[in-house]
Amino acid sequence: MRGIPSASMNRLRGFAHKPCAMSRPARFLFLLLGLCAASILPAQSTWSVAGPDGGDARSFAAEPGQPSHLYLGTTNSWLYESKDEGATWHRLAKLDPADGFVLDSIVVDSANPSTLFAGGWKNSDSGGLWISRDGGRAWTETAQFKGKPVHALAQAPSDPQILIAGTLEGVFRSGDSGATWAQISPPKSREIHNIESLAVDPRNPNIVYAGTWHLPWKTTDGGKTWRHIKEGIIEDSDVFSIIVDPTHTKTIYLSACSGIYKSGNGGLLFHRIQGIPSEARRTRSLILDPQNPDVVYAGTTEGLYKTVNAGKSFARKTGDNIVVNGVYVDPTDSNRVLLATDRSGVLASQDAGARFSASNQGISERKVAALLVDRNDPKRIYAGVVNDKTFGGVFRSDDGGAHWGQLDEGLNGRDVFSLAETKDGAIVAGTSHGIFFLASSRPTNPPAAPVENTAAAPAASSAAPHAALAWQPRNTIANTVTKVSTETALGTRVNVEKQVKAPVIELQSPVYALDVSGDVWVAATGYGLVTSHDRGASWQGGPVMGLGDYLSVTVHGENFVAARNDSVVISKDSGQSWWPMGVPTMLTHIHRVVFSPDGTLWLGAREGVYYTPDLGKSWMWIQRLPLRDVDDLSFDTTSHRLLASSRSSDVVYAIDPKTMKWDWWQTGYPIELIRSTGERLVAASLDDGVLVGPPTSQEPPDLTSGATAKQ
Repeated sequence: MRGIPSASMNRLRGFAHKPCAMSRPARFLFLLLGLCAASILPAQSTWSVAGPDGGDARSFAAEPGQPSHLYLGTTNSWLYESKDEGATWHRLAKLDPADGFVLDSIVVDSANPSTLFAGGWKNSDSGGLWISRDGGRAWTETAQFKGKPVHALAQAPSDPQILIAGTLEGVFRSGDSGATWAQISPPKSREIHNIESLAVDPRNPNIVYAGTWHLPWKTTDGGKTWRHIKEGIIEDSDVFSIIVDPTHTKTIYLSACSGIYKSGNGGLLFHRIQGIPSEARRTRSLILDPQNPDVVYAGTTEGLYKTVNAGKSFARKTGDNIVVNGVYVDPTDSNRVLLATDRSGVLASQDAGARFSASNQGISERKVAALLVDRNDPKRIYAGVVNDKTFGGVFRSDDGGAHWGQLDEGLNGRDVFSLAETKDGAIVAGTSHGIFFLASSRPTNPPAAPVENTAAAPAASSAAPHAALAWQPRNTIANTVTKVSTETALGTRVNVEKQVKAPVIELQSPVYALDVSGDVWVAATGYGLVTSHDRGASWQGGPVMGLGDYLSVTVHGENFVAARNDSVVISKDSGQSWWPMGVPTMLTHIHRVVFSPDGTLWLGAREGVYYTPDLGKSWMWIQRLPLRDVDDLSFDTTSHRLLASSRSSDVVYAIDPKTMKWDWWQTGYPIELIRSTGERLVAASLDDGVLVGPPTSQEPPDLTSGATAKQ
């Protein structure tokens, strides 16, 4: 069985069955552990998204006449809502069950604000257009656009019944508020397709501008005829954004990969605007100040730019490390500006862009690859994220996930793949480039403090300010090697072996797993396996039997075990020497190894969960466990159970190693890692941040009562 159990197996408790011996050509016996299953209802409390705040944000929309009521599109199929001008957010709806849909286009019906339209895309053959008629509580996918990427969506300001949508096939029009649609660009056109941006003339709904992946087009008759408006634009320019001045409708701005262009005659001729450097010319968003059309904001891949003189000159208003996807200017107060960004979520300014600060409370779009619960304080949780560069690193919560603070000083934008705690409570991180140790540093401003226009915006909100911490590199590899020299002894030349120091090198490879629980630390890295006897001041080791790319490592006394995706090695002398360990021959991909306190070694693989009580001489398989592609295993010392999860499933399992019974919880999210705080389970996801589960003390429903399952 694969993935989620059937309804009749919603919650399972297995009981041990007599193992059946299987013959195999290895030097150890493989035992198949069959587990009979009884139907049990699922745990009843839901899982909640806990943060860290921030992540990728793409687009804004506001209710007409109510600028405090905002909507936010993301890169993960989720639509967020704010009713306090973006100060706080909550998840409104996931528009598609699949993750990864980019919601670039949101329209709030100007005639009926309860009607919302959202266009999204995932790849060249996946996307859609969704409509809600009740303020976002329920959504319907438009059948005509099912499976079609929708990159652009616009409503005619002068006639709210008219909507224009842009897809890879061309331009589509609805005259009945999205009930029906018709293509208005030539079908199968080799020119008017791959639509990236749209704009409708504020006074005439028949005038439509369409930006493609190869220059812009214009129709003045509702799509009956089209004109290529390319004069003055560099050839082969992707057109990301088009805006029309509502007071002077002949004034058009558009952004392309070759720069920002302006036309004063309705697109007959464009002039490229100077002042934005070439590396920032991927301008995804252009927005006019509703109160002053001479003010234009340009959101680029190298920060936010602003002109106050109708495009004669631009000035950068943020750091160049800000990737701006969307811009919103409050129509009632143009000092209030919001940015939807990659990595840093939503940034807000109260002074027309002079300063920005994070405004991400309630937004959780982080990709969490490492998760650690403090051994002595289970309310303290560390989360390591990937893909967020200087806005990522490690986040720490001191209150069980309610609030988070960023700990990135010293990581310099590295991805964090693993986190571990030493026996005296220090924190060690394995990153995309090396190992880092968390040490005290000078106090700094809390993460939510405003920053000047040349600085990077903060990444996340935090609880009360605390003394900042800094990460210090621990990457020196100092090996000794055996050198053979020839010497003369008693008149005879003999070969003499001597231990000499090898040249010192710095570990720069990815570090996928760490075990620093004992006196000897060990790390599984892309370079190989390395150990340290001096708290990371120096490391010894490297490729094992000529191989690197070790993904997991675990320690029990002097027994160290490490895994690659296709093999396992063992050391019985704390990592000084390594030997191959026999594993079941049917394994095709190994993900995780972990010791339980009694010395039993557990292994998570594509085929499920296996264990050996005798360091590989014999193996057992939990046959009836309804989970495959097991990516993570960890041992919960509070409940004395093994926790198992898979990226391909939203179900997590807690297995009793003595009885081989298990409980399971359906989280609603694909799970990267699962850990325990003692009172609750916490999980990491690659799209939704950290998740907090129900109390582990909660008893399952009485099977004889006929209670129904709740997720």
